[in-house]
Amino acid sequence: MSKKIIVYTQPECPPCQIVKQFLQHYNFSFEEIDITKNEEARLTLINEFKATSTPTVTVDDEIVIGFNLQKLEHLLNIEA
Repeated sequence: MSKKIIVYTQPECPPCQIVKQFLQHYNFSFEEIDITKNEEARLTLINEFKATSTPTVTVDDEIVIGFNLQKLEHLLNIEA
């Protein structure tokens, strides 16, 4: 079963681009949400996830705040 991945991003965010390229490289499907265009998502990021930075990535029920490819590898079972 595939994992549900959501990437919270914003424009001019180089780490966001790297995370998206990383997921694409390993052929993971993901939903991208630009928090500058989606106020509800921005509030979820702050209030529910306690995150103030992008990228923030959710993998099923797990949350990765900030740029952390090692944690993403672990959650997605990617062999380094």
